[in-house]
Amino acid sequence: MKYNSELIQTMRDALEAVMATVPADQSVIGLKSAVAQCILQAAARGQTSFDGLVASASEQLQTIISMLS
Repeated sequence: MKYNSELIQTMRDALEAVMATVPADQSVIGLKSAVAQCILQAAARGQTSFDGLVASASEQLQTIISMLS
């Protein structure tokens, strides 16, 4: 799927916003890429707003951390 530069920047900003909420003791190897994948999947489903992308990733954050720990 091809994304325009504005959406790519929105996805990057959403990724950084979600990662900023992760406490240092929960930051595990592979977390950022897993969160990025979650954001890409949300965008592929049609979610294109910053708030929507952050919410989609944030909802799955603890599950992702648990899987990677």
